[in-house]
Amino acid sequence: MMDLKFHTVGVLGSKFLAALCLTTRISRTGVEHFEGFRRNGTPVIFVFWHGQGLPLVQIHRREGIVVLVSEHNDGEYIGRVIQRNGFEAIRGSSTRGGVRGLKGLIRAARAGKDLALTPDGPKGPAGVFKPGALMVAQLTGLPVIPLAVGMHRAWRVGSWDGFLVPRPFSQIQIQYLEPRFVPKDSSRADLEGLAEEIGGQLRAASARLDHTTGKDSAA
Repeated sequence: MMDLKFHTVGVLGSKFLAALCLTTRISRTGVEHFEGFRRNGTPVIFVFWHGQGLPLVQIHRREGIVVLVSEHNDGEYIGRVIQRNGFEAIRGSSTRGGVRGLKGLIRAARAGKDLALTPDGPKGPAGVFKPGALMVAQLTGLPVIPLAVGMHRAWRVGSWDGFLVPRPFSQIQIQYLEPRFVPKDSSRADLEGLAEEIGGQLRAASARLDHTTGKDSAA
């Protein structure tokens, strides 16, 4: 019965997202920060806030990106939706299945797959960049591509991450920031410092996009 519920949410959620995004206007800046790596056959690690991920599913569909998804039930719902959009899901998080998730990400990176991680997931605090994603970059040597999302007119779900759902006919702006590399010899303190730095850049970029798009979110 539960599997049928997950399947139904996956199907309906994918159809709803596709229909919704047909009505939106999407603009992107900074795509050169990851396209060059792709042309050279180098995978990248996309990092973005948990609450901003919905439009990215539509924008990056069918690209074979591997996403780390929580082992909680809400992660299963997300996993079903993204898999129907051509993503691969690896289950795990910093709180459950962390080692298994890390190993899966490393295997995917070595197979030439782009990765996608939410550094403030799976349960927050929202907008706080935890260093787990940087550990993956350190172990794989891949570049980290932070990206921020701004939406003009969005619904804000009453969850810990303030999950944003673009309203019909809204504008969506995506900004890909400059790539960052994590040295192999980085200490835990180095990772935490870099996490704080990138987190600040992401928060600033999100604030700029929210201002330029005139986002009007509702609970």
